[in-house]
Amino acid sequence: MSSEREKMAAGDWYCCLDDELDALRVKARSAVHQHNILPPDERGSIGPLLGKLLKSAAGSAFIEAPFHCSYGLNISLGERVYLNAGCIILDSGRVEIGAGSMLGPGVHIYCADHHRDITLRGQGIERARSVLIGNDVWIGGGAIILPGVTIGDGAIVGAGSVVTKSVAPGDIVVGNPARSTGHK
Repeated sequence: MSSEREKMAAGDWYCCLDDELDALRVKARSAVHQHNILPPDERGSIGPLLGKLLKSAAGSAFIEAPFHCSYGLNISLGERVYLNAGCIILDSGRVEIGAGSMLGPGVHIYCADHHRDITLRGQGIERARSVLIGNDVWIGGGAIILPGVTIGDGAIVGAGSVVTKSVAPGDIVVGNPARSTGHK
């Protein structure tokens, strides 16, 4: 029998109302809290506890405060990645952000895909779907990236867009739901 954490990591349906997962979220909240309250000259580019929590973060990656993540351990940040103030990453699934990518203020990335059945959803049943962001991507402020989306290298997501489907490399998408502008 797999644990709920193992099911989550495998992308299977799991129950998020689990003691082990709750303990991981508590650990993440502590790291995020430290990051968010440390003076910038003490915090550096990423608060010490948050830096240890993340799956990986290049030395040149920078996360402005405030920031929030669910677990942290599923987040990988490449070289020169910049997350502006107010970014939220609900990382039940893998979140990879490639080198040189920039997220504007208030960008949200969601990996949790809640069950469609009302009874199961009420019991905390969900699955984790990865979000993959390529190199040199620009995501405008307030954009929302939904579970299972891949954004290709060099793409641009307009401010306030809701990205429900994957974005081709070099494409520019805007709106709700985000659609290609046809420009590159």
